[in-house]
Amino acid sequence: MNDERTNEELKARLTPEQYHVLLEKGTEAPGTGKYLYEKKDRTCDCVACNNPLFASSAKFDSGTGWPSFDQALPGAIKEIKDISIGMSRVETVCAKCGSHLGHVFNDGLTATGKRYCMNSICLDLNP
Repeated sequence: MNDERTNEELKARLTPEQYHVLLEKGTEAPGTGKYLYEKKDRTCDCVACNNPLFASSAKFDSGTGWPSFDQALPGAIKEIKDISIGMSRVETVCAKCGSHLGHVFNDGLTATGKRYCMNSICLDLNP
């Protein structure tokens, strides 16, 4: 999302909080996301571009305060090394539009061992 025109269009369409997390790499406060406890059988899409990201069957309760998934849909996510706050992490961005979504950790409590820790504000449920 490096295109200035696209960023301005998104700024007009998204809430200030969504814009902050998606384009400025912010983070919503733990325990505040609207999809933290969501259990409906739906696909979670990128709120910025509608790219399907996660199947609801991949969601699990990690106890961290953010929605967590043990795997992304094939080709949906790009992983980028992140050392922005003095620690080494892996940022997850939407493969289609490049929006910041959260981070992935290798401490998941599922068979994949992955915990895609997402900001609810970046997600939209596709019925």
